Amino acid sequence: MVTAYFSLGSNLGDREANIRRACMEMAASGLLAEMAVSSLYETEPWGPVPQGPYLNCVVAGRTAASPQDLLHMAQSIEASMGRVRDVRWGPRIIDIDILLLGGLRLRRPELEIPHPRMWERAFVLVPLAELCPTLPSPGGEELRSFVKRLPDLATVRRLDVDMRGVFGELQNSVPGGVAGC
Repeated sequence: MVTAYFSLGSNLGDREANIRRACMEMAASGLLAEMAVSSLYETEPWGPVPQGPYLNCVVAGRTAASPQDLLHMAQSIEASMGRVRDVRWGPRIIDIDILLLGGLRLRRPELEIPHPRMWERAFVLVPLAELCPTLPSPGGEELRSFVKRLPDLATVRRLDVDMRGVFGELQNSVPGGVAGC
C-alpha cells in the first residue's frame, strides 16, 4: 500500500458541507484506509474567472488502488455532488484532484501524477504541509520550509473548524498525519 494525497476545494453552496460530504464519500468508497484530513483553509480563487473564495483541504489515505480507480472515485464523487465541467478554473461545488500517489510518476491525457501545478499553489501546499511537513519539494527542501516562500501564501487563511470525525465511523482516521509521509 502507498499513501495517496488529494486536494479538495469548493466555492459554491455550503462549502464546508460539500467538503465534508466528499470526505465521507471518499471513505465510503473502500479504496482508502488510515485516512487523515488537514484543516480547512479559505483561499482566493485561482485563474481568470471571477468567483467567490474557496474552502480547501487535503485528504490522505493508504491505498492499493490503481491511479485509474482513484480517478474514477474522485470523478464519481464530483458527479454525484453535481459538479459541472463547463469552465476551466471556474466555480465548482466540489473539486477533487489526485496530488501524489506514493512515488508514482504518471503522464496520461486524463491524469498526471504528481499533479502538474501543485508546486505553484499555496491552497494545495499549505494543507499538504500540515499533513506531511517533511515531504521533499522538487528541489529537495522540506515542504514546511518551501511553503514559507510561496508568493500567494497570504491568500490562504486557516479556519477554526473541527474536522475530526469527518470520516464518520467508516474509517480509522489518523490525527495529525498518515503513515507513509
